[in-house]
This record gives sequence, structure tokens and C-alpha cells, in this order.
Amino acid sequence: MSRLILIDGFNLLSRGYFATAYGKTEEELTKTEEGLFTNALRVKLQKIISLVKEYEPSHMVVTWDVKRNETKRKEIYEEYKGTRQDLPSALIQQYETAVNLFHATGIPQMSVEGFEADDVMGTLSHRWTNEGNGDCFIYSNDRDLLQLLNPSVSQIIAIRKEGDRVYTEEDFKLEYGITPDQWIDVKALLGDKSDNIPGVAGVGDKAALPLIQQYGSVRGVYENIETLDSRFNRYHKKLIAGEELAKLSHQLVTIERAIPHLENHSFEDSKLDLDYDKLKNELDLLGLRIRM
Repeated sequence: MSRLILIDGFNLLSRGYFATAYGKTEEELTKTEEGLFTNALRVKLQKIISLVKEYEPSHMVVTWDVKRNETKRKEIYEEYKGTRQDLPSALIQQYETAVNLFHATGIPQMSVEGFEADDVMGTLSHRWTNEGNGDCFIYSNDRDLLQLLNPSVSQIIAIRKEGDRVYTEEDFKLEYGITPDQWIDVKALLGDKSDNIPGVAGVGDKAALPLIQQYGSVRGVYENIETLDSRFNRYHKKLIAGEELAKLSHQLVTIERAIPHLENHSFEDSKLDLDYDKLKNELDLLGLRIRM
């Protein structure tokens, strides 16, 4: 049976960058004699190699985001991710280096015009499951991706001081008392400050999850808005006022699972055929010593 690992490229690269750049100026970051920054690359490549060793995937895809202003969600909501600052130039440069390195060494990678890495992972994991190809692991700390969990798809989450945890569909159901699909409805009510998704003002963690546990979905909440359980009385007016934003947020937080461009994608193109000799040579050129 085959095994697919999907890696959220910028999530891993960014975590590596900010973890190693904290308290440093750009000039203090590690780089090659030619001036190529390497602090985030070291973390990213070490993690990819460890994932390959531990999980022995037959297939792998590193997924990348497109530019923020080029996404379908930006077309739906102009303010989407509008509060985020520009990425550091040293991080962008390492993304470009990573893309070239992966191409040279046989690490499959992908981005799709108009869509984010989450959507690429959603589509690939959904197809992988439907085709009965085996296990799929998503490597990311982005909990929005929990909506993609199913009996074949699990998420590998890095936990500080504990290491990686494989989080399954059953783990999710036990923790939240809902299905992964319903995570979309919880997030629609909550919104997401990091992505500037509005949600319903005044509805936080104490209300969003219980509402979905009881009424099943955002739609269910509004179908029962005049007969809500008395424990939600304090949220009644807030929910009414925020109905349109809840529906908009539902659109924004829903990860795509059927990108048309990937309908005919062959998983043969995602087979992991890592050229370790070439990788070692590339790492030597970058001055990176990484356990292979």
C-alpha cells in the first residue's frame, strides 16, 4: 500500500525562519559566501529528511501558496489576509532557493494559480482517499487543516518540547465532539484574526463549538435562530447581526477539495525519488550539514 505525505511549504519554512531569526538582524542570519540565506532552509530540509526516514512515504508533495493578492479568496473578500505584514526578504529568498533545490533533487512540489497550499493539500488528500491509495499525512501546524481529517488522512503537528504528534480523525472527534467537516462551521463563527476572516463579532470559543455541537452547522444555527437553547441567549442578537459575515466566513474557511486543474493529476508525478547524492552536493554548496 502506498503512503503520501503533504507538506505545507510556507508553514514549515516560516516556522524555521522565525525560530532561528528571533532577536537577530538580517545581517546576523546564516548565509553562504554568495549571500544566500540558509537559516530556514536548514530547519526545513532537516524536517523533510526526518519525515522521509520515519514515515517512509512512497509519494510526497511540498505545496506552496501563491501570492496573497492572487487567491480566489481575495476575489471573494478584499480584506482577506489584509492585516498581514510583508514577508522578510530573507525568507522569500529561501523560498526561491528551496524551489530550485527541490526541482534539482527529486522532491515533488506544487502550487496552483489562484489557490493556496491548503487547497492543494485538500484536493490531493481527497483524491488520494477516494482512490483508496493508502495513508496520507499532512505536515503542518495550521489547525484549519483539521477539516481534512478522515480515516485515511491524519495531520502531523509539531508540539513544542514534545515533538511531532500524529493527530487522527478519532483524536479530533474525542477532543471536539464533532466531525472534521463541522470544523468549517466552528471556524465560520469564530473567524480567524491571522487571516482577517471576520466570523461573528462577540461569538468566541465558549459559544462557537457548543452551537455547532447542538445544531450541526452554521445553517442549522440560523434555521433555529428564534428557538435557540436558553444558554445561548446572550449571543442571539450577535448571531442575527452577524449572519451575512458568518456565511461569508464559511466560504473563506472552507478548504477546496476539487481544484479543476488537479482533476487529471497523476500521482505517478508525486512519487518520491529523492537523489541523495545530488541532495548532498546541493547542501554542500549551501554550506548546510544535515543528518541524512
